[in-house]
Amino acid sequence: MLDQIKGLHHVTSMASDARQNNAFFTGTLGLRRVKKTVNFDAPDVYHLYYGDEVGTPGSVMTYFPFPNIGKGRHGVGEVGTTVYSVPEGTLAYWEKRFADGGVAGLSREETFGEKRLAFAGPDGDGFALVEEKSDRRAPWLKGSVPADEAIRGFHSVSLRLKDGGATEELLKFMGYEEVDASGNVKRLAVRNGNGADVVDIESLPGAGFANLGAGSVHHVAFAVENRAKQLEVRKALMDTGYQVTPVIDRDYFWAIYFRTPGGVLFEVATNEPGFDRDEDTAHLGEALKLPSQHQHLRPYLEQHLQKLEG
Repeated sequence: MLDQIKGLHHVTSMASDARQNNAFFTGTLGLRRVKKTVNFDAPDVYHLYYGDEVGTPGSVMTYFPFPNIGKGRHGVGEVGTTVYSVPEGTLAYWEKRFADGGVAGLSREETFGEKRLAFAGPDGDGFALVEEKSDRRAPWLKGSVPADEAIRGFHSVSLRLKDGGATEELLKFMGYEEVDASGNVKRLAVRNGNGADVVDIESLPGAGFANLGAGSVHHVAFAVENRAKQLEVRKALMDTGYQVTPVIDRDYFWAIYFRTPGGVLFEVATNEPGFDRDEDTAHLGEALKLPSQHQHLRPYLEQHLQKLEG
């Protein structure tokens, strides 16, 4: 069993409109946009990152907003719900905030003894807030949500799978342990993690497969401290038979990717070097930052990418 993985690093999804996406995450959710860059493989498309003050691993939601992309179809083989942690006793605040803001899909629920508020993102993305009294992570203090109610970071992701068995074994190999079960959902957690410690596996043998589009999660990334730890994880996965990409420099972290038995794309990302490598902390996410291979496109991109608030 591996011990290098310390919880979630980021979750990356697809969107249909950059302005709408930016407004929802910075306005409605009160997160900080910590980076405004472009998709490495499609530089005419933004890659937007939202998180806490510095984009701490375990707090960062990222988006590829493809104009005119079709809507995703939810099903098995995907991350069904991305769950944020909020302080105890704050769900009433968020429920009113969301209702006043016209947020769709609101419902109260309780799972594994935790009070949750489910809601949908602008493209039908599956989200929830969970009250977590033991979460000591600092929120973004200069956003639109008061500090006492603000999001602390991720709590968990929920994987929807036709058969969760093989992915459960993979997560256990990656250092997760089963900590609870309820109906068709198993909860796994990594000990001594970064706060974003939980993965739920929902087995839905009769459901149809998901189809990637706006509102779909593209991949979920797990955090390791540095490149040395990442290489250890890569070797262990390959020795177990997984087809893992070479290490890819994503400017703000190094990444490896592999497809899980249930169909979800996993990434293992380093905590280094971080989002302040090319911007000081006070101005994260303000300027358009481009990978070196796309710098020559700056005049075109600055003219053609949607202008964003903030």
